[in-house]
Amino acid sequence: MSAAFVTRFAPSPTGYLHRGHAFSALTAFEAARDAGGRFLLRIEDIDVTRCRPQFEAAIFQDLAWLGLTWEQPVLRQSDHLADYEAALSRLRADGLAYRCFRTRRELSQAAQSAPHGPETAPAGGPLPAEEEALLLQQGKPFAWRLSLAAARDRLGGFDHLTFTETGAGPDGETGEIAVDPWPGGDIVLARKDVGVAYHLAVVVDDARQQISHVVRGEDLFTASHVQRLLQALLDLPTPVYRHHPLLVGPDGKRYAKRDRAQTLREIRQSGVTASDLRRELGFSA
Repeated sequence: MSAAFVTRFAPSPTGYLHRGHAFSALTAFEAARDAGGRFLLRIEDIDVTRCRPQFEAAIFQDLAWLGLTWEQPVLRQSDHLADYEAALSRLRADGLAYRCFRTRRELSQAAQSAPHGPETAPAGGPLPAEEEALLLQQGKPFAWRLSLAAARDRLGGFDHLTFTETGAGPDGETGEIAVDPWPGGDIVLARKDVGVAYHLAVVVDDARQQISHVVRGEDLFTASHVQRLLQALLDLPTPVYRHHPLLVGPDGKRYAKRDRAQTLREIRQSGVTASDLRRELGFSA
């Protein structure tokens, strides 16, 4: 077994898995097996407003039905909240995070009127100390955001930051990729309702679990840019990335929970075997 290749499948228990999840999990599992490496399962359950125990239980059942095996114990993000808070505290102490009091609606409206389009609209940056103190006194909710301007100053620019892509992004991006975090703006690092956000938790976990290769869908390719930035700011290692195409249905739309895509549970209950589904998805039975 190669200790140099470690990958993971990291679903969120916010609904039942569907064909798209199966394709991604099998892609990562087969990559680890072909490399003689390790395959890990991680439960990304920090969004307490949407995660449910029954969905987590179904994840284990569905993946086992597909024939996947994984190392124990399974890491649950909800067991490591203190570590994510510590990473956030470090960014705050380094002057790289600020409180944003603007609501999502306000940010959406600002984005629509941004001179270069919604993707380049800033969150507004930190408020003057007096104004921030007044809002805190009033109990106004806020999110912690990463300051790209402060990060640029801390690192002396982003020109030297890259990550290796062995698959392809949505526009065919592959090879050594120059990091460009600006299109995503000052991302949310933490919010009161869901705690620490995805980007921060995932880089902490990938480092903790010594993930060498991140195998996932191309819809997360752009996330690699800000995750590479966070790795640099927190002195964390950078894995190799391999993004794969998204599985789409007969209508040409990618499978998604929000579109009520047929779940693996429903597929199983209809009499389809795991071997049938694996062959359908392009994997050996």
